Amino acid sequence: MRRRDPNLRAVFDSDRGRLETGEAAETPVDRDRVARLRLETSGRRGKAVTVLYDLPLDAEETKALAQELKRACSSGGSLKDGRIEIQGDHRAAVEAVMKKRGLSVKRSGG
Repeated sequence: MRRRDPNLRAVFDSDRGRLETGEAAETPVDRDRVARLRLETSGRRGKAVTVLYDLPLDAEETKALAQELKRACSSGGSLKDGRIEIQGDHRAAVEAVMKKRGLSVKRSGG
Protein backbone atom coordinates (compact mmCIF):
# COMPACT_ATOMS: atom_id res chain seq x y z
CA MET A 1 0.00 0.00 0.00
CA ARG A 2 1.31 3.42 -0.97
CA ARG A 3 1.68 5.96 1.85
CA ARG A 4 0.49 9.50 1.28
CA ASP A 5 2.60 12.46 2.21
CA PRO A 6 0.74 14.21 5.09
CA ASN A 7 1.94 17.63 3.87
CA LEU A 8 0.18 17.28 0.51
CA ARG A 9 -3.54 17.76 0.14
CA ALA A 10 -5.95 18.00 -2.73
CA VAL A 11 -6.84 21.54 -3.74
CA PHE A 12 -9.72 22.40 -6.03
CA ASP A 13 -10.39 25.65 -7.84
CA SER A 14 -13.84 25.99 -9.43
CA ASP A 15 -12.38 27.78 -12.46
CA ARG A 16 -9.35 25.62 -13.15
CA GLY A 17 -10.24 22.25 -11.56
CA ARG A 18 -7.83 20.20 -9.46
CA LEU A 19 -4.55 21.96 -8.62
CA GLU A 20 -1.23 20.94 -7.25
CA THR A 21 -0.25 22.38 -3.88
CA GLY A 22 2.43 24.63 -5.44
CA GLU A 23 -0.05 26.12 -7.93
CA ALA A 24 -2.60 26.85 -5.23
CA ALA A 25 -0.04 28.75 -3.17
CA GLU A 26 0.70 31.05 -6.11
CA THR A 27 -2.91 31.98 -6.86
CA PRO A 28 -4.41 34.76 -4.73
CA VAL A 29 -7.29 33.68 -2.52
CA ASP A 30 -10.31 35.95 -2.77
CA ARG A 31 -11.95 34.51 0.39
CA ASP A 32 -15.42 35.90 0.88
CA ARG A 33 -14.78 39.60 0.15
CA VAL A 34 -15.22 40.44 3.84
CA ALA A 35 -12.65 42.49 5.72
CA ARG A 36 -11.62 41.28 9.17
CA LEU A 37 -11.42 43.52 12.24
CA ARG A 38 -9.63 42.71 15.49
CA LEU A 39 -8.12 44.35 18.55
CA GLU A 40 -4.45 43.62 19.24
CA THR A 41 -2.49 44.29 22.40
CA SER A 42 0.28 41.67 22.25
CA GLY A 43 3.72 43.01 21.47
CA ARG A 44 2.55 46.58 22.00
CA ARG A 45 3.31 46.98 25.71
CA GLY A 46 -0.39 46.68 26.60
CA LYS A 47 -1.55 49.41 24.23
CA ALA A 48 -4.64 48.53 22.17
CA VAL A 49 -4.56 48.78 18.38
CA THR A 50 -7.52 48.23 16.07
CA VAL A 51 -6.43 46.21 13.03
CA LEU A 52 -8.39 45.94 9.78
CA TYR A 53 -7.06 43.28 7.39
CA ASP A 54 -8.02 41.04 4.44
CA LEU A 55 -9.42 44.09 2.68
CA PRO A 56 -11.01 43.47 -0.73
CA LEU A 57 -9.50 46.73 -2.04
CA ASP A 58 -6.51 47.69 -4.14
CA ALA A 59 -3.56 49.68 -2.74
CA GLU A 60 -4.91 53.16 -3.55
CA GLU A 61 -8.36 52.45 -2.11
CA THR A 62 -6.78 50.97 1.03
CA LYS A 63 -4.67 54.09 1.50
CA ALA A 64 -7.73 56.35 1.13
CA LEU A 65 -9.70 54.18 3.58
CA ALA A 66 -6.86 54.39 6.11
CA GLN A 67 -6.93 58.19 5.94
CA GLU A 68 -10.70 58.25 6.33
CA LEU A 69 -10.59 55.89 9.33
CA LYS A 70 -7.89 57.92 11.08
CA ARG A 71 -10.00 61.08 10.65
CA ALA A 72 -13.20 59.35 11.80
CA CYS A 73 -11.50 57.94 14.91
CA SER A 74 -9.50 61.13 15.63
CA SER A 75 -6.51 58.91 16.14
CA GLY A 76 -3.18 58.04 14.60
CA GLY A 77 -2.50 54.92 12.66
CA SER A 78 -0.58 53.32 9.86
CA LEU A 79 -0.84 51.13 6.78
CA LYS A 80 1.43 48.07 6.95
CA ASP A 81 1.44 45.16 4.50
CA GLY A 82 -2.12 45.87 3.38
CA ARG A 83 -3.37 46.06 6.98
CA ILE A 84 -4.76 49.25 8.50
CA GLU A 85 -3.74 49.84 12.12
CA ILE A 86 -5.57 52.49 14.15
CA GLN A 87 -4.26 53.41 17.59
CA GLY A 88 -6.76 52.59 20.34
CA ASP A 89 -9.96 50.55 20.55
CA HIS A 90 -12.08 51.99 17.71
CA ARG A 91 -13.84 48.85 16.48
CA ALA A 92 -17.33 50.40 16.56
CA ALA A 93 -16.24 53.52 14.65
CA VAL A 94 -14.39 51.44 12.05
CA GLU A 95 -17.46 49.23 11.53
CA ALA A 96 -19.62 52.34 11.06
CA VAL A 97 -17.28 53.80 8.41
CA MET A 98 -17.07 50.47 6.58
CA LYS A 99 -20.86 50.12 6.57
CA LYS A 100 -21.21 53.69 5.28
CA ARG A 101 -18.83 52.80 2.40
CA GLY A 102 -20.82 49.65 1.62
CA LEU A 103 -18.06 47.25 2.66
CA SER A 104 -18.61 44.16 4.80
CA VAL A 105 -16.59 43.70 7.95
CA LYS A 106 -16.47 40.82 10.41
CA ARG A 107 -14.96 40.92 13.89
CA SER A 108 -12.36 38.27 14.49
CA GLY A 109 -10.34 37.20 17.49
CA GLY A 110 -11.56 37.08 21.07
